[in-house]
Amino acid sequence: MAESRSASVEPEEVTTPSGGVRTDADPPREGDTFDTAVRTPAAPGIWSGLRPLLLRLHFYAGILVGPFILVAALTGLVYTATPQLESVLYQHELKVTPRGEADSLADQVAAARRAVPDGTVVSVSPGPGPTDSTRVVFSKPGLPADYTLTAFVDPYDHKVLGTLRTYGQWLPVRAWLDSLHRTLHLGEFGRNYSELAASWLGVEVLGGLALWIGAPRNRQRLRRVLLPRGGAKGRRRTMSWHGAVGLWASIGLLGLSATGLTWSAHAGTSIGEIKDALGGSSPAVSTALPPGGHGTSGATGKEDVGIDAVAAAAHDAGLRGLVVITPPAEAGSAYVVKENTRTWPERQDSVAVDPGTGKVTATLKFHDYPVLAKLTRWGIDAHMGLLFGLANQIALALLALGLIAMILWGYRMWWLRRPTRSGGAALGRAPARGVWRRVPGAVLAPAAVVIAVVGYYVPLFGLPLLAFLGVDLLMGAVRRHRAGVAS
Repeated sequence: MAESRSASVEPEEVTTPSGGVRTDADPPREGDTFDTAVRTPAAPGIWSGLRPLLLRLHFYAGILVGPFILVAALTGLVYTATPQLESVLYQHELKVTPRGEADSLADQVAAARRAVPDGTVVSVSPGPGPTDSTRVVFSKPGLPADYTLTAFVDPYDHKVLGTLRTYGQWLPVRAWLDSLHRTLHLGEFGRNYSELAASWLGVEVLGGLALWIGAPRNRQRLRRVLLPRGGAKGRRRTMSWHGAVGLWASIGLLGLSATGLTWSAHAGTSIGEIKDALGGSSPAVSTALPPGGHGTSGATGKEDVGIDAVAAAAHDAGLRGLVVITPPAEAGSAYVVKENTRTWPERQDSVAVDPGTGKVTATLKFHDYPVLAKLTRWGIDAHMGLLFGLANQIALALLALGLIAMILWGYRMWWLRRPTRSGGAALGRAPARGVWRRVPGAVLAPAAVVIAVVGYYVPLFGLPLLAFLGVDLLMGAVRRHRAGVAS
């Protein structure tokens, strides 16, 4: 029985001055000293029972989900440069030379229609500045779902500068990189990768924060928490950088995780339902015409006043900057004109304009949005690098670089955990099994309920967690079986 017990208990790990890792089962080497902070038993209490469980979960999630988060970070890093890429690649379509008065919007739209004869106008965006072209967006047969064709028109001579396939307001390069980041160009199946990364990123960050701040050696000195340790070597140095960078990046990474989930396939649906239940969904301006309204098929038979009159009415109502004019969706409904300035401060006001009279029939101010709707809008725009312009892009790039470094440091720590004696394992050991038994029931029970609820609403957190537990139980059964055979 003694042999069976020794076979099932892993030796204690210690750190050598050179930064290598060895275990009590390894023979001592000349010059070895031990990190007493590692070897000192934790004080009894809730944290001493909870910490090993968090360590095991953080380890396995980092090893198995880390590659997905790494891909999301790499593609997100490239995505941060898309505004600059667009301005270089599409300079011809986007920019014009000012010369006199601009032509009417009606003439510009007519020129775009001639360039895209089989398209249906979806929206028109006049250039917000004197050097910007006008965008006329068309739906067209044969385009992929959610894609449109945009004609770019010189407002000074209504010449069509070119047409590009667009995804929403995104030009081809941003649309391609956006799809790479969201789906790896694998369609709906690929969306699961980014949702898995977003689901576990927050878990990894919160678990890592608890482990780093709660480490016995870090509770003694604030500097060890905030800054990498000078003079440390090997695994200690790597862990110091991993923890300190993670601490400084934690708020941004948690924000990316939360906002990434808002438009994911599975968790996004649950979040949308919760927002609706709390009255936090984004409102839309009413396009219904008031009693006696005309429209293009009203009782008076008045014709459409035209897009120039609609744009003028929206301007008189206070809309500025980049605006999107959407024609009536059906007879008897209004035009919608909406601001689309997504930098700080956001301008998302919108108005409805009667096509028969050119009068504003409804107004919706971004100021009047529910708080949850505002937070969602701000969060998504910050996630995409739009909210604070170049500063936002730089912050996202730094977060992506920090996340990439932390993942690589995590794998390096795993590698350095391997036993250094001859014939040792090729990879580092996982933290000890069975640690959940050390967590007090008063903590474990409510934690299990919270995890179950979160797993239900965020299924790509819950399902992988169940898979981890299943594999862990299987590995434990195999180990016990081998130990029994050995005895």
